[in-house]
Amino acid sequence: MQARHLGLTLFFACTLVAAAAFAAETNTGPESMVLQSTLDPAKKPRPATFPHREHQERLDCAECHHGKGADGKQTPYVAGQPIAKCESCHNTKAADMNPKYNTFQKAGHANCRSCHQETEAKLAKCSVCHKKD
Repeated sequence: MQARHLGLTLFFACTLVAAAAFAAETNTGPESMVLQSTLDPAKKPRPATFPHREHQERLDCAECHHGKGADGKQTPYVAGQPIAKCESCHNTKAADMNPKYNTFQKAGHANCRSCHQETEAKLAKCSVCHKKD
C-alpha cells in the first residue's frame, strides 16, 4: 500500500514538473506589441503594431530572433535564450554592422517586410504594420 502511495506521489510530482516546464516553454512573450525605436526620440519614427502570438503560431522563434556572440557576430537562436531589444545591436553606433541592418527600421524591413512579400504581397504594404492614428 505504501509503495502505491509513493508511486502516485512520484507520478504527480513528475506531472507537475512537466507541466511547469511546458508552461514556461509556451509562455514566450506578449500577445502583441508595439515596435518602435527609442534611441533617437527626436525622430519620432512611426511605430509598428506586431501581432506576436499570431506569428508564433506559424513560425519558429529562430525565424525572427537570433543572438550575438562574444565576438559581436550573429549567432543562431537557442530555445529559451533571453531576447534583447533589436536596437541594442541594430543601431548606427554599431560600427561593424552591415549598413543594410544598422537601424531597427532597416532590420525590421529586411526581415519582416521581405517575409510578408514572399508570403502575400499585400501584407508588405506600410499600413499593415504602421497603423494610422
